[in-house]
Amino acid sequence: MQRDQAKKLMEQTIPNKNLQKHMLACEACMRALAARFGEDVEAWGLAGLLHDLDYDQTVSDFGNHGRITAKMLEGTDVPAVIIHAIQAHPGHVAAESTMDFALYAVDPITGLIVAAALMHPTKKLASVDVGFVMKRYKEKRFAAGANREQIATCDRLGLGLEDFTGACLAAMQGISGELGL
Repeated sequence: MQRDQAKKLMEQTIPNKNLQKHMLACEACMRALAARFGEDVEAWGLAGLLHDLDYDQTVSDFGNHGRITAKMLEGTDVPAVIIHAIQAHPGHVAAESTMDFALYAVDPITGLIVAAALMHPTKKLASVDVGFVMKRYKEKRFAAGANREQIATCDRLGLGLEDFTGACLAAMQGISGELGL
């Protein structure tokens, strides 16, 4: 599946613009991490872009989150490694690959970064730096839905929390126009 096809599928399946922006942010972060690790940038980007395709269908049934997306992608040319990462990100199958671990950690960091940008006086990603995000990270009540334990699994990638946050922040700053920030 090409990126333009995946984006169209995402837009058709997910009507919520904020969720679409989250998926675009995850795509950007995954692409940046793939480049850093010398991995397949397109494949990693697709994993980020498609990972929440079933969110609306599973919002009240988290046990099937990722599983319905996998079924939606059956019979397409989406590689099995991407489908596995999508199923691993909510923790329903064991994370095995670097892509799996990356998507698991990327999913919540995007929310923390967006929340940090929205609380910044400028409300712009360009004004946010790693230190600003790390301060917010330490505030347990701030963006409480951004699971800190899940974010901290970035160490499985061989990245410290600040390096991981910096890579994701830079990736999101690169698409700030699409994110509206």
